Amino acid sequence: MYKHLLRPVLFRFNAETAHNLIMSALSVIKHIPFARTLIRLLYCRATPELEREVFGLKFKNPVGLAGGLDKNGEYYNDLANFGFSFVEIGSLTPEPQGGNPKPRLFRVVDDGAIINRMGINNKGVKNAVEHLKKEHPHVIVAANISKNSSSINDDAAKDYESAFALLYDFVDMFVINISCPNVVGLTDLQDISFLSDILDKLINLRMYFDEYRPILVKLSPDIHQSQLDEILDYCMMSGIDGVVASNTTRSRDGLTIDPEKVEAIGAGGMSGAPLFSKSLKMVKYIHGKTGDNLPIIGVGGIMSPQQAAEMLDAGASLVEIYSGFIYEGPAIIRRILKYLQKRTCTEN
Repeated sequence: MYKHLLRPVLFRFNAETAHNLIMSALSVIKHIPFARTLIRLLYCRATPELEREVFGLKFKNPVGLAGGLDKNGEYYNDLANFGFSFVEIGSLTPEPQGGNPKPRLFRVVDDGAIINRMGINNKGVKNAVEHLKKEHPHVIVAANISKNSSSINDDAAKDYESAFALLYDFVDMFVINISCPNVVGLTDLQDISFLSDILDKLINLRMYFDEYRPILVKLSPDIHQSQLDEILDYCMMSGIDGVVASNTTRSRDGLTIDPEKVEAIGAGGMSGAPLFSKSLKMVKYIHGKTGDNLPIIGVGGIMSPQQAAEMLDAGASLVEIYSGFIYEGPAIIRRILKYLQKRTCTEN
């Protein structure tokens, strides 16, 4: 129904307007009696065979929603009704910021891709905290945090500490975004000197809280292998709980549309189908280097149940989808779980 009825309507609007329409629809559904229950009946699937413990947390299945859809931490419970076992909110910054000028979100429909240069637009951490207080999460929530664009890199650690401390008591885990290609200078934070300063402070700060919250690092698929090795070595030694591989890419490899159309879109990070092979390769490499000692969330271009299985087979403990949710609709989660469940039963 989604691909043949709803998607054609949504895709008549520009991508950011369509995103806002979907979020508005979720706001309305909250107030319709039994609507949430009906969505759960349609999309959720009981999969006890797929339950797993990762980062010390129990996930009812391995499929989560990647950051970027619930930018402000306002729809995690509504999105969980589609079958996700965890929802990554954000990216969130200490202070609200408007992001980059519009237009800043584009579809490449022929290639199943999305290009964005949103610039981490969000209402700020305090807004998310107020919503988390108001509506208790019924799903594992991962808070993706970043620095404000106005903060220089030398002061970045202060922004991450602020966001981390404010959110700590209200979420289950953290994803540290130092790899978004749409904020000037942010990917420079992947340099081990910057990164270790940020993460060391967060690890030390965590010691002052009663509960333990896992800390993960979100990596760029464009990072040089030597730099990736440095980060992985640091993560293994420092006590970082895992990595998310990967963020969007500046590359346009895999696009088949007219190069002039690609050029017209301009800068931005690409996600969706063309990113899958790159993310899969990265997950395989990380798992090969770290074994089972550094859990991986595999994300990037998962558009089918088979690709979700490939990512798990490559070494990912969990997977996230975003573009697949936009192009294939919410039923993709149920299809992935059905496929994984059937495969698990066959293997056993």
